[in-house]
Amino acid sequence: MRVGVIFPQTEVGGDVGAVRAYGQAAEALGYAHLLAYDHVVGADPTVHAGWAGPYDVSTTFHEPFVMFGYLAAATSIELVTGIIILPQRQTTLVAKQAAEVDLLTGGRFRLGVGVGWNPVEYEALGQRFDQRGRRLSEQIELLRRLWTETSVTHKGPFDTVTGAGLAPPPVQRPIPIWIGGMSEPAYRRIGRLADGWFPVMQSDEDLQRALEIIGAAARNAGRDPASIGIEGRVTWTPTDPEGFCRQVEKWRRVGATHLTIDTMYTGQISVDDHIVALQQAASLVGVRGHTN
Repeated sequence: MRVGVIFPQTEVGGDVGAVRAYGQAAEALGYAHLLAYDHVVGADPTVHAGWAGPYDVSTTFHEPFVMFGYLAAATSIELVTGIIILPQRQTTLVAKQAAEVDLLTGGRFRLGVGVGWNPVEYEALGQRFDQRGRRLSEQIELLRRLWTETSVTHKGPFDTVTGAGLAPPPVQRPIPIWIGGMSEPAYRRIGRLADGWFPVMQSDEDLQRALEIIGAAARNAGRDPASIGIEGRVTWTPTDPEGFCRQVEKWRRVGATHLTIDTMYTGQISVDDHIVALQQAASLVGVRGHTN
């Protein structure tokens, strides 16, 4: 099980030095990858009455592709979007951005995608919120073609490409696409199309039911369910290290191929606090730092 970390998007503000320090510290501690969330804009609660989303116009988010271009020069850690809200973005532009990150990292990139939850953001980016699930499936297939074919012609319900291609191509052809989602349509899409899944589950029963749906969809599509990676997520709780270890072992038991450690919303104030938390968690999950 490869263990990585979640970049604390909402807690490091606009400090560029913090981005570099966090990425380099995660690599030095021996973590395998760094995962970042995506939001392009936040909603203003004074305009959107009754706003109940977890983020708003004051919540900080670095743009993952641009940030990863910066980290590619500062680290050699694998970089992961977890997730890019794909249907609110232009498919071919995402293909180009992802190919560039993959090239700059030497093939150390995974593209995590999902449909998101924020209609305000979809409106601001000129896309329809009510068709996001249907659009995602078409986008995934088109992305893979753009990464593996010199010239692509595609005409679908949402995207049209006529005799066009990307250059330079990515190192990975295709780049792995992982999906985040917690609904039956998402599980079926994961089984049909995904290289891996980012589960965020509240109970073991929910997890097992999701795995059954994913497995059935994979078999129906002629795929081996065992080929679909699973990336669990565990929150570092400094006051309950035993509970943290139990959660890690739970993901080992269910066969997770990857695990990410989240230090957000646990009382860390500065990037240095988050790095200390990563050090503490590393000692418990068996991550070993690099030595010179």
